[in-house]
Amino acid sequence: MTHTDIVATGWIARLPRAWLPYLLVARLDRPIGTWLLFLPGLWGILLVRAPVGQTVRLIALFGVGSLVMRAAGCVVNDLWDRDIDRKVARTAGRPLASGTLRPLAALVFLGVLLGVGLVVLLQLNRLAQGLGVASLLLVALYPLAKRVTWWPQLVMGFTFGFGAPLGYAAAAGRLDFAWAALYGAAILWDLGFDTIYAHQDREDDALVGIGSTARLFGERTRPFLAACYAGCIAVLALAGWAAGLGGWFYPALVLPAVLLARQVAALDIDDPAGCLRLFRANREVGLAVGLAILAGWI
Repeated sequence: MTHTDIVATGWIARLPRAWLPYLLVARLDRPIGTWLLFLPGLWGILLVRAPVGQTVRLIALFGVGSLVMRAAGCVVNDLWDRDIDRKVARTAGRPLASGTLRPLAALVFLGVLLGVGLVVLLQLNRLAQGLGVASLLLVALYPLAKRVTWWPQLVMGFTFGFGAPLGYAAAAGRLDFAWAALYGAAILWDLGFDTIYAHQDREDDALVGIGSTARLFGERTRPFLAACYAGCIAVLALAGWAAGLGGWFYPALVLPAVLLARQVAALDIDDPAGCLRLFRANREVGLAVGLAILAGWI
């Protein structure tokens, strides 16, 4: 059976069939991507320790923003990649690749998503608004990276990890060393888990000439992944120190460190379904980091 991460069953199957191509191109059948975009923003918001009302408001805004901007990014990605996706087993069933959604309809849908994202962005302070607009360049260029570099997962790290500095700026209204360190941690985390994800397509990517860190490191992925995750935890500790977190933050970081170490130990690059499970396990990692930050404010 061909490996795919498309889920056209469950609650999505009970909705009108005309909606299905839009739901699938937005990856609403796979909410893990929304979680992984949202969680760095949650870190940034919590790290500031703003008043409770402001914190709850920002978390809600970032939840909505993550949903629509992740969907927008997927539409952009699939518009760029529809010819390539047809040649890759895991992605051949995507709406734009399979022809169930036309490019013009996808562009209209993209406009709606960006409109909702703009409404969310306008609720933030001026600094966060500027950063949010700047992030659109990363969203647009990410699909190009795989065509010109072996490191599209690093570009993805800058893109998905951008929620961390954006959340910090939205809550604090400033840029400082803690802001930069948190972004660095998010980039390393994303680089690691997206390398795991890319191993699902390693053989097909080689056939169509697409670069990835999965192809670049191959059998040496485990030490590379360990370095990414160890660097993430170390830089998180640095961000916590710069933000003035208390002593409970550092022992609380043991939980996400253990969860990441388990991914390194369990990695089998020749098991696509196993790679997908490890990738999805990063939701719990991100939540554990959020809990560690909260512990640091005790």
